[in-house]
Amino acid sequence: MSESSERTLVDLLIEPRWVLPIEPDDTVLEGHAVVVDGQRIVAVLPVAEARQRFQPRETVSLPEHVLMPGLVNAHTHNPMTLLRGVADDLPLMTWLKDHIWPIEGKVMGPEFIRDGVELAVAEMLRGGTTCANENYFFPDTIGATYRRLGFRAVVGLPVIEFPTPWANTRDEYFERALETHDGLRDAPLQTTAFVPHAPYTVSDDSFERIRVLSDQLDIPVHLHTHETQKEVDDGVAESGLRPFQRLQKLGLVNDRLIAVHMVAVNQAEIDACAEAGVSVVHCPESNLKLASGFCPAEAFRKAGVNLAIGTDGCSSNNDLDMFGEMRTAAQLAKAVAGDAAAFSAAFALRAATLNGARAIGLGDEVGSIVAGKQADLTAVRMDQLESLPLYDVRSQLVYATGRHQVSDVWIAGQRKLTDRALVDIDEGELADRTRAWGQRIGAI
Repeated sequence: MSESSERTLVDLLIEPRWVLPIEPDDTVLEGHAVVVDGQRIVAVLPVAEARQRFQPRETVSLPEHVLMPGLVNAHTHNPMTLLRGVADDLPLMTWLKDHIWPIEGKVMGPEFIRDGVELAVAEMLRGGTTCANENYFFPDTIGATYRRLGFRAVVGLPVIEFPTPWANTRDEYFERALETHDGLRDAPLQTTAFVPHAPYTVSDDSFERIRVLSDQLDIPVHLHTHETQKEVDDGVAESGLRPFQRLQKLGLVNDRLIAVHMVAVNQAEIDACAEAGVSVVHCPESNLKLASGFCPAEAFRKAGVNLAIGTDGCSSNNDLDMFGEMRTAAQLAKAVAGDAAAFSAAFALRAATLNGARAIGLGDEVGSIVAGKQADLTAVRMDQLESLPLYDVRSQLVYATGRHQVSDVWIAGQRKLTDRALVDIDEGELADRTRAWGQRIGAI
């Protein structure tokens, strides 16, 4: 019997200089390989042992790279890539009511959604992101576009109390939400979540209906929560309750809740999130740009809350750069906590991978490089001058690495980026469509 016939046939053997598995904590592996067959990771083991045990159809050598889990953008509005830079340097409600909503009313439709999502996928892949928690209208088109491009996403099912191009009445929002959910039941890389916009735009009746359906369908509720102090003050003036208290009263504070922003919070709310199993998504750059306030990220971490990271949409950030978001999150958390040891680089990486996956209900499938999980993987070059010298891989990834150093990306074992070239997207044709949208929107 030949040596090759004794080895197990697999699809892919990746041999990076370092593997950052995220699980277990505080682990960086050097001289190890990741073995992939089909969609899943088969093994993580020393290179010599991998070569002895497995016969790969393809071997990828990455001698100066870190191989890490694909980044999980835990809150984004990806069609809004087409609104990047359209109304900068404005406070949240002025930006939203006087600019974003009026423009959306004129351009929002399936074509806008499709092209915005494709532009976002291209940007995310080139930045090492393999999964997005999506929150926008026309989720049927969003889901179809992600499915066509082979990108992993949680597709949001929007509910809001006023008409939009997607739906006119409360009942229609729910009817179309359930239709979209049913249409994605068999999608290999897409799941769903309810995305009621915010406490100030969604009624108690709608929230109660969402809670019942979330329980029945076993899907998350992804919600802007306590994004500004004004939101909290207005909520108290209207109902006598802080918005989070109102959500508690309605039964929505549970382990399915993904609370985004959580800027204006008190210790009791932080403790309640920890006790109920709520996931909190920190969007530091959007909050900074809109002057919304500072999420007490380190306080959430210390309380044991599952804390993830998101970019928010491109019209309030203005990019989908999770490497930049990690750096900002870590640095801002230290300043807010008054503690240079707060929100370490290792934790930032976990927040941007495994914690994000857990927030959206995919922690058993992605977010770490562990045998049995799906092979969502990102390779990052670490031999460029801007990353030298290198003493600690995790610190370098968070504090000195740019998304331009991402070289290769796989989703469910399928190559999506090869030496920075997109595999399934025509970059020139996409750029032409994007410029056309810029001309149309700029003329409004």
